[in-house]
Amino acid sequence: MATTATTSVEDRKRLVRRLVARSRGFAEEYGFQVTNNPASLFQVLCLAILLRRTGDVRRAVEPARALRDAGWESPARMARARTEARAAVLREHGRSADADRLAGTLGELAEALVARYRGDLRRLRAAARHAPARERALLAELPGVDAEVVELFLREVQALWAETAPVADRRALAAARRLGLGRSAADLATLAGGGESEKLAWLVGTLARIDLEDRYHEIAR
Repeated sequence: MATTATTSVEDRKRLVRRLVARSRGFAEEYGFQVTNNPASLFQVLCLAILLRRTGDVRRAVEPARALRDAGWESPARMARARTEARAAVLREHGRSADADRLAGTLGELAEALVARYRGDLRRLRAAARHAPARERALLAELPGVDAEVVELFLREVQALWAETAPVADRRALAAARRLGLGRSAADLATLAGGGESEKLAWLVGTLARIDLEDRYHEIAR
């Protein structure tokens, strides 16, 4: 496999600056606001569930947008929607094979968030007392959320939930290795200027997009 790996530290920092200048992360590049409010956090979590184990970003982004645009942008609204209605939207936007399963899962997720946290993931964070390991554990207790979903969600919100940083999912790390930017989230944090910076979240999201969309050829030296 061809590689475009950098060599010196200065080269790596220069590439990081260019990558961050191109994008504001993953979710925001596809039209999802990443802000610390209940609806935004819920939409990012739904996107993470749809992204799990898929190599086709459109099969995650398009149905996630469609669910939001149908008016189910919050846990309370998603929970009130009929499972059949959610499944119909998912089928129409590229998830025909698993529409019924996903519709049920997203409904159960929404109901659990309403019941446990009044529909507000910030209450989950508060219940964990901002302890990253506990936040991960509580997230993983939610329907449809496994370790991969937790990683994808925290990748997006780490600038908001600063105690969780640095976070880099397997896609971002694959791109980082191929581009010579390091092998860990800590390596990327060093290049981005710190583990709690918004710049790190943008970098990690951009790297994930490069790998998912196989855009390595666009990274010119």
